[in-house]
Amino acid sequence: MGAGHAGLAASHFLGERSIDHLVIERGEVANSWRRERWDSLRLLTPNWQTRLPGQPYDGADPDGYMTMGEVIGFIDRFAAATKAPVRTGTDVTSVRRTGGGYQVTTSAGEIRCRTVVIASGACNQPVVPPYAEAVPATVEQVTAFDYRDPAKLPDGGVLVVGASATGVQLAAELRRSGRPVTLSVGEHVRLPRTYRGRDVLWWMDASGVWDERYDQLDDLDRARRLPSPQLVGTPERATLDLNALTGMGVDLVGRFSAVRDGRALLSGGLRNVLSLADLKLGRLLDTFDGWARAGGRDAEVGPPERFAPTRVPEAAPWQLDLRGGQLRTIVWATGFRPDYRWLDVPVLDPKGRLRHDGGVVDSPGLYALGLPVLRRRGSTFIHGIERDAREIVDHLARHLAEAPRG
Repeated sequence: MGAGHAGLAASHFLGERSIDHLVIERGEVANSWRRERWDSLRLLTPNWQTRLPGQPYDGADPDGYMTMGEVIGFIDRFAAATKAPVRTGTDVTSVRRTGGGYQVTTSAGEIRCRTVVIASGACNQPVVPPYAEAVPATVEQVTAFDYRDPAKLPDGGVLVVGASATGVQLAAELRRSGRPVTLSVGEHVRLPRTYRGRDVLWWMDASGVWDERYDQLDDLDRARRLPSPQLVGTPERATLDLNALTGMGVDLVGRFSAVRDGRALLSGGLRNVLSLADLKLGRLLDTFDGWARAGGRDAEVGPPERFAPTRVPEAAPWQLDLRGGQLRTIVWATGFRPDYRWLDVPVLDPKGRLRHDGGVVDSPGLYALGLPVLRRRGSTFIHGIERDAREIVDHLARHLAEAPRG
C-alpha cells in the first residue's frame, strides 16, 4: 500500500518474481512529494545518491540536489518503467486478518490477499504537542504540512519550533523574507554540508555508517527516533547549522515546553543541548578520519577539519509573550508520525508504533517498508530502499511458498 518510492520498489521485486500484486495509492504516484512539501524544498541527499532499483541518476548535475518537481519526475519514470500495477485515488479504510491472509477494505471495494506490504510512509501526520491548544487565537499555527512559502503567512514575527532539517530550512527561508524569526531548539543532529572536500553524506556512505544493520545497533529505538540532520540541499552546497542561522539574525531559544497565561515557556537547558550536538558531531568526524586513515584514503580528500562550537545566546529568554503581537505565527516543525488508523490488526505498541523486526511485522504475511532505520541506517533515504525491498520481498516469497492457502 502506497505508491511512493518504497511501494514502487516492492512492486519492482514482486514483479521480478512474478508474484501477482496490486499497489494501492490514496492519491497519485509520489503523492506525498506532490501534496505535502513546501515549495522550495530540495532533497538532502546529492543526486548521485538518488537511485531506485535499475534506475540510477543520469542527469547532468550529480552533486546537486533535486527539487520537488525533479523528485516527482524521477519516481514517475520509475513507476512507468516498472509498469507497476498502481490503483490511484483509492483509500484503504481497513486491513483485517483472515484465515488465509488479509481482508483489505478500500473506497473501491474489498480485496482478499495472502500478504500485505505497508509502504504508506513514516510522515503521514505532523506531530504537534497538546499544549498547542493553549496558544492564543491571535497567533496563527501551521505545520510543515501546511507551510508552502513565507507570503502565505501573516506579517510579523515567526516562532519556528524544532531544529531538525525542516526547522532550520524553514527558519532560514522565513528570515530571508525579512521577518523576525525565533527558533526553539531541542535535540538535534548537527552536520556540515561538506567535510574535507566531499559531501558529508558521501562520508556516511563510503565509511559504512549507512550500512549498519538494525540488529547491530546498541539502541535501535533511539536510532529510529533521531531527528533528521541539519542539512539543506542548495546549489552552493551551503552549511545550514545554528551558527549560520544566528549569522542571518535568527534568535535561538530553548525547547518549547508549555503555554501558560499567553506565554510560551521555554527550557533553560539550551547550552547543554548545543554542547551535546557539538560533541556528537566531533565524534562522527573522528569516525570519518579514522576510516580514511585505516583505508589509506587521506590523500584523496582534504585535510581534517573541525568546526567552531555552536554560539550560545548571551541571554536566551525563558518565556515568550504570545499576546503582545510581536509573534504572529508559530510553525510546528516537531516531526511526523505514521497513520495506522486503518490497520485493524493488533501489531501496534502502546505508543502507536508498528511492531516489526526489520520490516517483518508481528503478524504472518504482513510487512513494512519506508520506515526510518528499517533494516539499516540508510533505510531512511530513497537510495536505501533497494536492499530493504529486495530482502522484504525475499521473506514474503518464502512465506507464500511455505504457508498453506486459506
